[in-house]
Amino acid sequence: MDSTSHPLVVRARRLATELLLPEAERVDREGVPASHIEAVKRSGLLGVVAPADHGGAGAPVAVLRETSEILAGACCATWFVQTQHHTPVQTLTRGEGPVRDRLLGPLSRGELLAGVAYAQLRAYPRRPVRVRRQDGGWRFDGTVPWYTGWGLNDVLLLAGATDSGEVLFAFADAREQPGLRASPPMRLAALTAARTVSLELDGLWLPEEAVALHLPYDRWAAGDRVRTLHANPAVFGVAQAALSLLDDTAAAPLRSRLAEVRRRAYDLADRPVPRTGAGPALPQAWVRERLAVRAEAFEVLRTATTAAVVAGGGRAMSLASRAQRLAREALFLLVQGQTAESREAQLRALGAGPADAGEQDG
Repeated sequence: MDSTSHPLVVRARRLATELLLPEAERVDREGVPASHIEAVKRSGLLGVVAPADHGGAGAPVAVLRETSEILAGACCATWFVQTQHHTPVQTLTRGEGPVRDRLLGPLSRGELLAGVAYAQLRAYPRRPVRVRRQDGGWRFDGTVPWYTGWGLNDVLLLAGATDSGEVLFAFADAREQPGLRASPPMRLAALTAARTVSLELDGLWLPEEAVALHLPYDRWAAGDRVRTLHANPAVFGVAQAALSLLDDTAAAPLRSRLAEVRRRAYDLADRPVPRTGAGPALPQAWVRERLAVRAEAFEVLRTATTAAVVAGGGRAMSLASRAQRLAREALFLLVQGQTAESREAQLRALGAGPADAGEQDG
């Protein structure tokens, strides 16, 4: 079956057309409502790549990409809340133990929505979140700088680093509790609606049965590095949405360029990682090719959303305008999932070397 005709892609289009897109500007101002999340849960989209024997769809990654593009292009804030869910599902799919038995089914069926709190691991050897053994379980201390979906998620996948150079991922209820406190929701230039907070951890204790993954940092970082080399499907979804606001004459050349970059990005993402490659051992040409296409995708996104604002004229400055929302969402996507390596590649593509960039925190 072609991914564009997969039942979940059809459902994503219907959800986008009937609910997400008509409400997107209001959601941008007021926040993602619980009713949007309930609609996503009912749609089956939370289980798109979850194993079929646990109630998921077990669909190919191409279907996940298609549905991500559709949701992001309709309402990037709703997309961003629900996209966090797929990492916990994939983590449990590869793992074993009590937490897999307890949560994989409900997460695969969309009965529960999961969030993630692990980007702080990319700061290593700094350890914003520290983990150590305590009373037959694990104690978490420190700060999660970004956590999305607070008040909407049911559970969260929390990560920290140990003194011995390991990382540990464990599940917790996504609510305030002893040792876990959330900040007020952040006011951001884009996607404030996604309910992003920081989390203060002061002796949060989780039992051994909550642990989903425990491995050396270098091994985790090698896999994470590969993921961050590739273009995010949301980039293509938001760009397509921006081009839909242009007339055919203005949109045609950008559509052709977008389609070509998208084809190359997904082709690269589908190629296997070199057998000799892990972390720093990845061939530099292999890395550079992917970062270059990623940067090119961002350039098309920037051009498409800027064109939508120009075409909208003064009306595009209204908060009721789709064009300005898409342009702000494009700014967000430029730094979402950013690493030092990807930031430097983006700056080179923009003609500003890292030395010109000043101190940044992606």
